[in-house]
Amino acid sequence: MNQETKETTKETKETKKKKAVPAAEPQKEKQESKAKETPKKDVPETKPQFHINLHIVFLSLIVLTVAIIAFKLYKWNKGVPSDYDPDLETTDFDVEVLDSIIPLAPDKLEGREDDGVTTILCLGNDPFSLNRNDEHGLANQIAAKSGATVYNGSFTGSTVSAAYPTYNDGYWMDALSLSYLAEGICTRDFERILSAAYYSYDPDFVPTVEMLQDLDMNSVDIICIMYDGIDYIQKRPSDDPNDPYSIVAYTGALRTAITKIQEAYPFIRIVVMSHTFCHSIDEEGNFQNGDRTDLGNGTLSHYLQKELDVTSDCGVSWIDNFYGSVNEDNYLDYMTDYIHFNAAGQELLAQRFVDCILPAKQAAETE
Repeated sequence: MNQETKETTKETKETKKKKAVPAAEPQKEKQESKAKETPKKDVPETKPQFHINLHIVFLSLIVLTVAIIAFKLYKWNKGVPSDYDPDLETTDFDVEVLDSIIPLAPDKLEGREDDGVTTILCLGNDPFSLNRNDEHGLANQIAAKSGATVYNGSFTGSTVSAAYPTYNDGYWMDALSLSYLAEGICTRDFERILSAAYYSYDPDFVPTVEMLQDLDMNSVDIICIMYDGIDYIQKRPSDDPNDPYSIVAYTGALRTAITKIQEAYPFIRIVVMSHTFCHSIDEEGNFQNGDRTDLGNGTLSHYLQKELDVTSDCGVSWIDNFYGSVNEDNYLDYMTDYIHFNAAGQELLAQRFVDCILPAKQAAETE
């Protein structure tokens, strides 16, 4: 190939190359122009998502629970300040008083004229009989605090129950026990009771029986019965499961007496004042706590519960002196010995009776 031909060929290749390059540029410009002309669609911006890890949540709850429990245990173990003073001495006691105050049914008073005077007959033993002629005596204090007319039909050393199931002339004290006394009051036959009074060496016994003989029971509004813990001390049975009216049992004699009075004098309201706390004395002369010592028929509080059961069954009022008056915590302030009361004790018992039975009467008298 000659020189001219080579040059022509070279020239031709360069010409083609030059022509090919410009041809590509319009296509690019066209695409860019088309891209500019084509409107862009709104594409929402993608935000980073927060993923909850359940394992972390559960672990956090466990840690929180353990922390709360640990705090509670720490606080409990540390305790709270207390105002308890072990050296503080107090006579206060926190017990429930078992009073059962039952008013007399209105139908029991039908046909009976009110004489305007409240008349009370007291039956019992030492709480009423000791200091009977003294202004500090229990019956006299009830009269003073209530303004009522009060008759004292009590006998020192007598019991609720009888020692024998049938009367034994060799043991005349049985005639002065509650069931025999109630029988005499209801039948108006005092021969046996008066004979026993003459046998005694107590100068108050005969005048007391004579007072009961002369007393018009139709004028009596309330009979108040109170004996101390002598039945418990003398080891008389608290009850007889086979005979609820057995007079040789504490509750049987009480039930018998109440029933007889209710049948003979339905218009008389009956109020039983319970015994208080007392001690018994052992063979060596030592005091024994009545609420803790069983002498064979139950503790003193056992007799108390049996007495409450009888009064509830008979529908009569019952004043709890065992917890509500002279108790194990304060007896030193109100007793002269293991069973008898001083003037303060008698006043306390009188006030309890008036507060429970005659509160309106007391208020009227003090105005």
